[in-house]
Amino acid sequence: MNKSKEVFVIGFALFSMFFGAGNLLLPPLLGYNAGEDWFWVTIGFIITAVVIPIFGILAHAKLQGTMFDFGKKVSPTFSLIYCVIVYIISIAIPSPRTASATHEIAIHPAFGTSPLLTSAIYFTLVLVFVLNRSKILNLIGKFLTPLIVITLLLIIGIGLFSSNMQMNASAFEIPIVSGILEGYQTFDAIGAVVVGGVIIISLNFKKEDSFEERKDLIKKSGFIAGLGLFIIYAGLISVGAFYGSEINVDSTLSNDMQRAKLLRGISLASLGNFGNTVLSILISLACFTTAVGIIAGTADYFKGLLKHSKNAYTATAVISCVVGVAIGQLDFHSIIMIALPILMFIYPITIVLILLNVLPERFASTIVFRGVVIVTFLFSIPDFLKFIIPPENLESVVNLVPLAKDSLGWVLPSLITFLLLNLENLKRKAL
Repeated sequence: MNKSKEVFVIGFALFSMFFGAGNLLLPPLLGYNAGEDWFWVTIGFIITAVVIPIFGILAHAKLQGTMFDFGKKVSPTFSLIYCVIVYIISIAIPSPRTASATHEIAIHPAFGTSPLLTSAIYFTLVLVFVLNRSKILNLIGKFLTPLIVITLLLIIGIGLFSSNMQMNASAFEIPIVSGILEGYQTFDAIGAVVVGGVIIISLNFKKEDSFEERKDLIKKSGFIAGLGLFIIYAGLISVGAFYGSEINVDSTLSNDMQRAKLLRGISLASLGNFGNTVLSILISLACFTTAVGIIAGTADYFKGLLKHSKNAYTATAVISCVVGVAIGQLDFHSIIMIALPILMFIYPITIVLILLNVLPERFASTIVFRGVVIVTFLFSIPDFLKFIIPPENLESVVNLVPLAKDSLGWVLPSLITFLLLNLENLKRKAL
């Protein structure tokens, strides 16, 4: 395979591993609720669902190791704990969520089967792909992703031209912040550090490539995946906004049912009665490839942790799929509700680890890593606690910290810590 073709195959595979249940269901309703402010919501969503994840791939290109390398500058113990937590979260929430979304939107409406049956068949197929991981990139990059992309572009393109573009008033006070926080729910930043490792391991099968060649390949593939995500997200958000006056999304329905109804309505409006069939196939493919990437990445990590044992890889894959079957029976909304407090805690740490690993070494010393991560951890605690204890009990803290009301209280303290520690490093070098 020539290099240009390989870049596109890996880029498509990356896109497909990122693009799962939340990526398809979240943007249209976000645009619908944003209405006239859809552009600003899109900017916020792109920050956490595209820019940060692609930085994660760039960090992988620089490190070319495992997710353990992302946090080892803080300390090996921290990195080990962080990795285990992220992988447990990955197999317990985003992976089962793909099965739940597939069942609710693609399988149950057509066949009326139980979620247990759907989940069992779904994760059996995922396990087959994961155990044949050397073929993952080619299978996903050459065949599955083009189908996903072509179908999405048809829905977006026809949808934009066929809507009357009359939008609702915005339901958000600060649209860009709403977009940023909604981007958390895609799990794309966490996905970047997890599935990026799948790409690294797959490339390591080609021993003739040098470190720099692999670095260049990963970077270019990352940009292709990022461009694809940007186009699809912006398209889905805008289509959701432009159909605001044409599709009635019942506000009494749960969020997941609103998302499903809106997406189905857009698909029907753009592709006619054939739209539902197309939508079912699209969701199944998008969710499936994400689950494969997550579980393969998790199995890779524990294989490396246990002296590159093939049995550890197989056992982790099997356990992950069993967990997927069990949790995948829950409805999509329930899984999101479980995920929210965890995301508010782990996502900020993941973001700062990605950004610090992308920066040149002179700006990201060990002391900078440690200081910024500790501060991020401390200032993320109130965002996590909001879901555990009554919000009024945290009011004094929230009022004290800038942006804390918007669940972004960690941002300024982390930035200030980064700047102060780098200034201190400069002073020491000047002496």
